[in-house]
Amino acid sequence: MAAQGNAAPVIIKRKKVVSGGGHHGGAWKVAYADFVTAMMAFFLLMWLLNATTEKQRKGISDYFNPTIPVNRISGGGDGAFGGNSVFAEETMAHTGTGAMDRKTAASSADEAGDDAGKGAAGEGKAQSELEDVEKALLARGGESNTMERLMRHVVTRITDEGLVIEIFDLPGAPLFDVDTAQPTTVALALSDLLAEILNLTTNELAVAGHLRAHPVTLIDNPVWTLSALRAQRTREMLEEAGIDAARMQRVSGYADRKPAVADPAAERNNRIEVILLRRDR
Repeated sequence: MAAQGNAAPVIIKRKKVVSGGGHHGGAWKVAYADFVTAMMAFFLLMWLLNATTEKQRKGISDYFNPTIPVNRISGGGDGAFGGNSVFAEETMAHTGTGAMDRKTAASSADEAGDDAGKGAAGEGKAQSELEDVEKALLARGGESNTMERLMRHVVTRITDEGLVIEIFDLPGAPLFDVDTAQPTTVALALSDLLAEILNLTTNELAVAGHLRAHPVTLIDNPVWTLSALRAQRTREMLEEAGIDAARMQRVSGYADRKPAVADPAAERNNRIEVILLRRDR
């Protein structure tokens, strides 16, 4: 009995066996889902950058920009202007700011005279006019597939001189026949479009012709003569399409001296610039 009293106590440990590793929580699933969503958005962005043109990307940017209104009111018509035509000369639907046609706007601008571009208010008004014309031009790209293809030839920018509307050659769709000033159907269609848009204002105009450089040095380089001839032909097409000849202030040929891209021999350098001059200059 004494020996049993000195014996060490027997401790029995019971281990609970859990199969499957137990539950570790689901936070990692949320993090993984966020990662997959971010990667999908990234690849979608990269696809859009590669599959769209410069003008289409600008249109997408403007769509998501809350500071640029597409239309003042909601209308039953389709398009950016709620079914109204920006070219209506006699009457326009009342859109919240009062009806004003192109003739009324032109007469108001003529009455303002030289004082229209003076002072900070005049500069703001002149800037607003250029922006309105630019928006009206860019809005034409969504009207049809034909117009969208035509607008691929057009880029715009506002400078200290005015609104520069640049139309340029695309592969397989030049503005003029090779080494001539004979316009193609693309150039004729663009001239009609520009005449409609530019007649929204009475600002003076300038036309500049540009060409790409030849890959080899020529004894008789035609770029100076040809750039000037194409600029002159563009002026004639605009006037034939309805532009008042008195608005033309300058027609220039810059040859290959001002390339639009790094490669001076690139086809992109074959272009015509139509400049809607500022009133405040």
